[in-house]
Amino acid sequence: MRTVLQLRKYLIMAMMLIFAVKSIGQVDRWQQRVNYKMDVVVDDKSNKITGKQRLDYWNNSPDTLKVIYYHLYWNAFQPGSMMDARSIEIGKKSVRGRSDWDGRVKDRISKLQPGEIGYQQVSNLKVNGILQKTTLYETILKVELNTPILPKSKALIELDFEAQVPIQVRRSGRDNAEGVRFSMAQWYPKLCEYDYQGWHPTPYVAREFYGVWGDYEVNITLDKKFVIGGTGYLQNPHEIGHGYEKYASLPYKEPKGNSLTWKFKAPNVHDFVWAADQQFIHNSKLVRKGMILHSFYKIDTNALSKEFNELPARAKTNKDVNVFIKEYKTEWDSVLSFASKALPYIDKTFGEYPYKQYSFIQGGDGGMEYPMATLLKGAGNGVVIHEWMHSWYQMMLGTDESHYAWMDEGFTSYAEARVNNMMNGFSDAFPHQGAFDSYIMLSKSEFNEPLTTHSDQYNTNTGYSINAYSKGEVFMEQLGYIVGAAMRDSILLSYYNTWKYKHPNVNDFIRVAEQKSGIQLDWYKDFFVNTNKTIDYGIDSLWEANGKTNIRFKNYGTMPLPLDIEFEFKNGEKELGYIPQYLMFGEKKNETSDLKRTQGEPWKWTHPTYVLQIDKKLSELKRIEIDPKKRTADTERKNNSLILNW
Repeated sequence: MRTVLQLRKYLIMAMMLIFAVKSIGQVDRWQQRVNYKMDVVVDDKSNKITGKQRLDYWNNSPDTLKVIYYHLYWNAFQPGSMMDARSIEIGKKSVRGRSDWDGRVKDRISKLQPGEIGYQQVSNLKVNGILQKTTLYETILKVELNTPILPKSKALIELDFEAQVPIQVRRSGRDNAEGVRFSMAQWYPKLCEYDYQGWHPTPYVAREFYGVWGDYEVNITLDKKFVIGGTGYLQNPHEIGHGYEKYASLPYKEPKGNSLTWKFKAPNVHDFVWAADQQFIHNSKLVRKGMILHSFYKIDTNALSKEFNELPARAKTNKDVNVFIKEYKTEWDSVLSFASKALPYIDKTFGEYPYKQYSFIQGGDGGMEYPMATLLKGAGNGVVIHEWMHSWYQMMLGTDESHYAWMDEGFTSYAEARVNNMMNGFSDAFPHQGAFDSYIMLSKSEFNEPLTTHSDQYNTNTGYSINAYSKGEVFMEQLGYIVGAAMRDSILLSYYNTWKYKHPNVNDFIRVAEQKSGIQLDWYKDFFVNTNKTIDYGIDSLWEANGKTNIRFKNYGTMPLPLDIEFEFKNGEKELGYIPQYLMFGEKKNETSDLKRTQGEPWKWTHPTYVLQIDKKLSELKRIEIDPKKRTADTERKNNSLILNW
């Protein structure tokens, strides 16, 4: 009997151990959940939409919710709005002799006429069938709940809404610069996110977004001459046509009447975008089993002629407007082929794309990402890949962009550089040079601010753009310098697989990187993300003692890093030196295994100088260089190398 009890005890202990091992590295952070059902009617004559929204909201938090908040983004497109005022104020500043406008916005909102503004109005908002009190704060609607939503419970929220589609100023609207009729981004009342840090009712001032994951069912009724592209999977292609019927399981049937109702479903996304035009050309391509790429564009000769005329003279060399339009069409027609060739590398390097479709849609003011779709102005390879890579670093990971814009834009820019370099046959030895140059320039200027700055609160558009895009890209490439490029790539895949659909922040990323590499990296975040401290290592002096060469290095900057050093000798041989940073409590593997590497003791960041000794006579040495592959954002390269002319 005792033996049986002992066996049971051991079995229970073994099962607990197995469970504990399986739990290591898994993320258990609660997420709120939504299920949107919307029916909307678009009047293309008055540019107004009316809709009904039914929202199932799961409060998976441990908190009792006494209020909820909605985004009403289009209210920003009214004279005197926060977006209008902020744009005008920043435009008064001068950066390198130029006004610091966002060129797309400038003071355009202040000049909108009543029929051109945007607005969103909500009425009859009920929670579990009971009418609620609402208060409008421009782009945020506060709902004071009659009965709180309890932890681990579900609420049914119903509302009616009406909106006027604004002239496109920023991202969404009508009649964009290329003549696209409707670019329907941020078009519906969208529930704000509630997470472990509380509510995020971020006013629409300028920049980025944060949303709740869930399933969307959206029915859009408008004139049947329009073609729609957007988020989700079309449920009734046999009733719609317009190029969708080729993938329908039922035969296409010509619709009766003057309107069509497009029925879309989108699983596990945190936003829904669509665009519509009567002249859209719809191309599609099956790129792998169960996944289709779409493109939607039009050729508006008047709009494109105006765009050509506004180009700087250098961009018109050997071109006339007809050549420009022809090249423009060719660019759009090649999007799907280009993207399909890039996809296998993207899947392998950054994680497999999980949805059944992606759409590249003309209708932007540059490029703007959404789940399963992007709005674009032009279809150059760079913007196509950049916006698509946002699917990984925003649409699947869903970082709060207001606070961590660099984790979206920067990581996306990093991925874009690598993908485009692959598509160009890896012809660029260092495709991140532009990002490094921009960040280093900013780091020496008065416009530099920490990456922890809220995206709407940067003092300049220039500071935001370079920090979010360039410094974020530098962060990722420099991480490869610290832990090794192969390890960084492994970290990226682990980060994606661990944190997709979970709203990670910088601490979450750092923990994945530490667990994967075995190297402590909190110091990297503390110095590079939380401060404006900069990097500048140099060679201070060298001397020979007992037949060996001593090299003293100095940290002239304010941020610590490990050091990679290359030594070249008079006989043509090369060796490596490596000095780990003390705070790493570890070291990276030799990335160039065919070269001997001399590793020193860790450099304590409190010590301004460090001496490394190599087993060579001073007279044998020809050249010394710190970071020979230039993977660090060292602000002064002149002191990184020394050539000895004996």
